[in-house]
Amino acid sequence: MTISVRLSERDTELIKAYAEMNNISLSDLIRNAVLEKIEDEYDLETYKKAMEDYKKNPKTYTLEDVKIYVRER
Repeated sequence: MTISVRLSERDTELIKAYAEMNNISLSDLIRNAVLEKIEDEYDLETYKKAMEDYKKNPKTYTLEDVKIYVRER
C-alpha cells in the first residue's frame, strides 16, 4: 500500500537528513515512527485504565505472591 504525505521542504530535508544519519530508508523511518506513536498511545491508555482499576481496588502483590499463585495453578 502506498500513502502520500505532504511536507514542507524544510520538514522533508530534516526527515531525509535524519534517515541518512541513521542509515535507514525513508519508508522504514516513517513506518517505525507511526507504529511507535500508535504503541505509545496504546500503552498510555492501558496505563490509565490500570490506574483507574488500581484506585478502585488498591491491592498489590509481591513478586513472591505472584510466583506462589502461578505455581498453584
